Amino acid sequence: MSTNTADESKYRLPTNVKPIHYNITIKTDLETQEFQGYTTVDLNVLEDTSSLVFNTTKLNIHDVVVHSEAQKSQETQTVNTDFDQKLERAIVQVANPLKKGSKVQLRVWFDGKITDELMGYYTSSYEDNGKKIYYALTQFEPTAARRAFPSWDEPLLKATFDITLISRAETVSLSNMPAASEDSLDGTTDEIIGKFFKDSDPAGWKVTKFETTPPMSTYIVAYANGPFKHLETSYTSPLSGKKRTLRVYATSDLIDQTKFGLDVGAKVLPEYEKVFDIEYPLPKLDTLVAHDFDAGAMENWGLITGRTTAYCVDEERADVSAKRQIASTQSHEVAHMWFGNITTMSWWDNLWLNEGFATLMGEVIILNKIFPEWKVYASFYIEHTESALSLDAKRSSHPIQVAVPNAEDINQIFDSLSYSKAASVLRMLSVYVGEEKFLKGVSIYLKKHLYANSVAEDLWRGIQEATGLDIPELMNNWILKTGFPVVTVTETPEGIHLRQGRFFETGDVTEEENSTIWQIPLTILSTDADGKTTIDNKAILKTREMTYKLDVNKPWKINAGNTGFYRVLYTPERLKKLGEEALRPGTAFTVPDRLGLVSDAISLASSGLGSTSGALSLISGMRGETDYLSWSGIASQLSRISRVWWDQGDNTRDDMQTFLRGLFTPIVRRLGYEYPKGEDVDNVQLRTLAIGNAANAGAKEVVEKLQEWFAEYAKTKSLDHIPPDLVRATFTAAGKYGGKHEWEVLRDTYLAAPNPTARTASISGLTAVKEPELQKATMDFILSGVRTQDIFYFMVYMGRSVAFGRETWHYLQRNYDELDKRFEGNFQITYCVEYAAFLLNSDKDAEDFTAFFKDKDTSKLTMILPQSLDGIRAKSGWLKRSKDDVIHWLEEWRKSNSIEPKI
Repeated sequence: MSTNTADESKYRLPTNVKPIHYNITIKTDLETQEFQGYTTVDLNVLEDTSSLVFNTTKLNIHDVVVHSEAQKSQETQTVNTDFDQKLERAIVQVANPLKKGSKVQLRVWFDGKITDELMGYYTSSYEDNGKKIYYALTQFEPTAARRAFPSWDEPLLKATFDITLISRAETVSLSNMPAASEDSLDGTTDEIIGKFFKDSDPAGWKVTKFETTPPMSTYIVAYANGPFKHLETSYTSPLSGKKRTLRVYATSDLIDQTKFGLDVGAKVLPEYEKVFDIEYPLPKLDTLVAHDFDAGAMENWGLITGRTTAYCVDEERADVSAKRQIASTQSHEVAHMWFGNITTMSWWDNLWLNEGFATLMGEVIILNKIFPEWKVYASFYIEHTESALSLDAKRSSHPIQVAVPNAEDINQIFDSLSYSKAASVLRMLSVYVGEEKFLKGVSIYLKKHLYANSVAEDLWRGIQEATGLDIPELMNNWILKTGFPVVTVTETPEGIHLRQGRFFETGDVTEEENSTIWQIPLTILSTDADGKTTIDNKAILKTREMTYKLDVNKPWKINAGNTGFYRVLYTPERLKKLGEEALRPGTAFTVPDRLGLVSDAISLASSGLGSTSGALSLISGMRGETDYLSWSGIASQLSRISRVWWDQGDNTRDDMQTFLRGLFTPIVRRLGYEYPKGEDVDNVQLRTLAIGNAANAGAKEVVEKLQEWFAEYAKTKSLDHIPPDLVRATFTAAGKYGGKHEWEVLRDTYLAAPNPTARTASISGLTAVKEPELQKATMDFILSGVRTQDIFYFMVYMGRSVAFGRETWHYLQRNYDELDKRFEGNFQITYCVEYAAFLLNSDKDAEDFTAFFKDKDTSKLTMILPQSLDGIRAKSGWLKRSKDDVIHWLEEWRKSNSIEPKI
């Protein structure tokens, strides 16, 4: 269902013409960092009109001509071209009206700057023997194609593209399709090409013409030019037997670290073809790795682009988390070759059709086929569902499918609701109907919309055809309504009584806010008289409340497997029994079940619907847990509490650190610091998690070990003696417990890191420092020595750092105007605001936050500002309700347990 409103019409292009084909020629001059272009756009005239309106911004437009087959004269010169800077449009008035049903060609010459703004056609760079080398690439999603060439820059307006790139002879040119030809320009007779060199010599230049694309939206058009190297492999289509070339391109300093992502692409492509029963349609698929990139990666059809941290890894010294990041990213982007590229949302309100599916398919269903040892079905809850539940519990949340009338609104919905909530409710649906039928329905949907556009109803029809169920009735409220339910469960003599109501992180809800009734798959685990457990995947709560028969004296649980997008509120007595059952040998409760118990307990405590001390007792009782994912969930939930109680005095902070040391140091002692070859991945990740958390909590023996490693690194600049999985923990400990010398080593590492893992680890260390003068040095460094794409990493790490406390917020206040200018038009300013507010936890903080933005232009922040403010108020409310409860519980725990020594 489209959510477009009448108000949105002024932001959408007129529907009087439709582009059919673009022929685009771009001349790239990396020396002057400028480009020139010429494009012809073939148009079908759908209504009589005297004007053509298309998107353009940041371009110098000149020599505009309209040619019409319906006119007797060969060309109709434009009489006037106006520009609407706010709406980023050109309005071309023609002398002779264009008739409905006729064909028209728009011809435009243009030029522009290759900027460093990480969008449109922009520049990136690297150093080679002390010399800065530049290259150029595109980033068009969502609305930046108009910065590179005049276009009808809306996803519904698909067309085919012929792209020609003119470049220096020694460079490499790339685009969506394979090169059809590449020739020197010496002696060229091409009239259009010649016009690019009317005032210069074409010697030393070349022209690369690429094959025609299938019909596609402008935001996935891509091209690049620079001194690229490549690695190559291939895969064979399981559907046709056709062999396709896969390449990864990068500059010479990166190319040796890109093979893993290339190999992942070769493994997942045939799996997608089999699942969708649709062959990948292009002759090739390239990936270009860039030093400077706004997002993580971008699914341009046939030419994926991404940042170094998303694609580069030293395989000989690769840590598991880096490999998982790369594999997830590449599989996600390859999923878009179908979801988004072959079948594209009609408008950005259906962005979730692209991103939710790419998240579920790419990071779970397909990735599990390639790396089953990573347990991605279980980790999905932590990595996606948890973050989406957190955002959707705010009053300022928005529906998955939300109206986005203008470009500034579009940028803001690339959030955990469009990605993670969408993926989570789709997974909930797949469990309810069965994954095989779900994927069959998805295949039906894609086949009915090949090379076309779609809306949510089209997807529901496909799954409905495969299942025979009323999918719109089941799913519409999950997609179209804000928020999610909490299911309150009470026990009766015959079973359980369930009641649904909307959940807020603040715990309060009005009658009006509680009007939505969701259809909730309950997924009930129960045990019969013989001790056999079963899971009822078909039980569904369609009304406000219902009863369900089961034996409450035997183990049971709602939301088995934790695949539902909701919270469950049990009585304190039942929660205690569930915790005991979760740790019983041979329990039917899975790791996701245990994750869900802890997560629900903390979230319900934060809202006032449960007890925070009771949730802490549940966690304390799980000290015998041996599974990495369970501990990952525990660490995440304890971090939530720490973020609220961080400034409640040294004794409280010390008691929390003592609790953390008591949980994680024993694991370190059990697993040690070595990573035996061939070790189970779960143990690898658990050791890494335990050492990082123990060190962060000040465990003396752990910190001293990491400091010893860092001291050796500072002398030798070699990482060979540090296990790859512990580089970040080592660098973080060096920053947190070190001084100026360690800070300088970390800074120098950032500036000349041997790989992205070391660079990210150095950022973690630089933002962990405790001394005020070192914190100032880090903050000064951000705007003087940090790549633009990495600033938000610094803000994220600083925002999470208790050592920095409110300094991150003060830093944003001091530098907001410069940061806002640096990130004009892209995503990163929202992250800066979000994490600057991450530790703010009082009513005074909320007042200061509101006052600071009162006189600012916040048109790009209409979602993140209220969400951040809601978060501050929620933390303040939690602290007021549970301050003494938590402080007392931590004191009692310390008194009753042996205290691990701290640094």
